[in-house]
Amino acid sequence: MEATLYHALKSHGLPKDQLQLVWDTIALHTTIGIVEHKEPEVALMYSGVGLDVMGEGYEHLTETNRVEIIKAFPRNDFKKKIIPTFFGGFEHKTETTFGNIKADVCAYMIPNFERKNYSATLKCWVKSLKNPITSIK
Repeated sequence: MEATLYHALKSHGLPKDQLQLVWDTIALHTTIGIVEHKEPEVALMYSGVGLDVMGEGYEHLTETNRVEIIKAFPRNDFKKKIIPTFFGGFEHKTETTFGNIKADVCAYMIPNFERKNYSATLKCWVKSLKNPITSIK
């Protein structure tokens, strides 16, 4: 998605720094621990997604704010649709889910889905060395 939007905006003459901002905003919208070191737009997208999807910060909204938001943006079975919709974006490339929350979605949506395991991957890599690093077990 980032690439498609990036190229579309580039074709309209958006400056390189703004193209990078769009890319970062989309690419990092679910990435914990990075956005607070990025531009405000990137952090805002992350916080908005966190509120919308996970309810992070919900307690800081007044009842009036909540009613106004839901009136303007009805949920329309959001809780039932979010996981299948999210999965639809990467079901054709499940190998890209290693190390992120998309692997959780695959495990939920695909019977017997086997995730890659970071520790097992590292252990195999260390065994393949001629002089293994002794501090890694």
